Amino acid sequence: MPTSNSKTPLAGARIVVTGGAGFLGRVVVEKLRARGAREVLVPRRSAFDLTREGDVAAMYEAMKPDIVFHLAAEVGGIGANMANPGRYFFANMAMALHLIEEARKRALGKFVQVGTICAYPKMTPVPFREADLWDGYPEETNAPYGIAKKAAMVMLDAYNRQYGLKSTYLLPVNLYGPGDNFDTNTSHVIPALVRKCVEAVDAGAPTIDCWGTGSASREFLYVDDAAEGVIRAAEVLDTPEPINLGTGREITIRDLVALVAKLCGFTGEIRWDASKPDGQPRRCLDVSRADALLDWRAHVGFEDGLRKTIEWYRTSSR
Repeated sequence: MPTSNSKTPLAGARIVVTGGAGFLGRVVVEKLRARGAREVLVPRRSAFDLTREGDVAAMYEAMKPDIVFHLAAEVGGIGANMANPGRYFFANMAMALHLIEEARKRALGKFVQVGTICAYPKMTPVPFREADLWDGYPEETNAPYGIAKKAAMVMLDAYNRQYGLKSTYLLPVNLYGPGDNFDTNTSHVIPALVRKCVEAVDAGAPTIDCWGTGSASREFLYVDDAAEGVIRAAEVLDTPEPINLGTGREITIRDLVALVAKLCGFTGEIRWDASKPDGQPRRCLDVSRADALLDWRAHVGFEDGLRKTIEWYRTSSR
């Protein structure tokens, strides 16, 4: 893997990272600076609303990037997706539409798009292979978000073929790690569970409640590993064939809850609310394309990553 002393195409580049103040974005920004990028700029929503064409044009004019990493998204867990399907489709589609079109107009050097595992069909055979992306409709609770993100891949492919816009498209599995979103209403499964278990331990609560049956499975990728994969793709690829980023290992939600509870020190009862949705039945990726094309693979073990996440949350929430 490249290091701060390695020769990299990103050295000396002026780079914009949308979502660069977010969970994944902060790690990407740090790693880009370590790679020797000349300048790494993060547009803030207070200055540029990236769902608006005029603001996107103004951002390009002000920041004059050589490369854009588009990580910004409006997204949440199952509950947030169910409550905001229209907004999540519009916001994610509008951002990609305007950012990619402006990249074409300005002959941008490269556009790096981070997609979502929610783009896969609901009943995709496990492990998910990139060739399966079009073999069905996504899981209903997150389909608007997933389809908006997948449409960006189609746009990049079309712009590469017609206009020669260089780009790359990544499909990271569920991310976790220090700095994640632990908000009660919008967090994903791991930060939600960590917060729930830590608060239960602190309060001496005898039970915690979890959505669904626990039968669904998920795969999780530590944020630093994901950031490395995204940057590696930007270094070596010029075309937007989809590339999975993951570990290739899955765990049921029931087993995940038990593991997080153990690591947090919660020993009470875990109650399941089967009236709530489980979401997509299974998620586990085939990551052979990332290995072959990027020479990339995940390195952080799951329990080790969970311990770091729990420790970070306990420290930051005090």
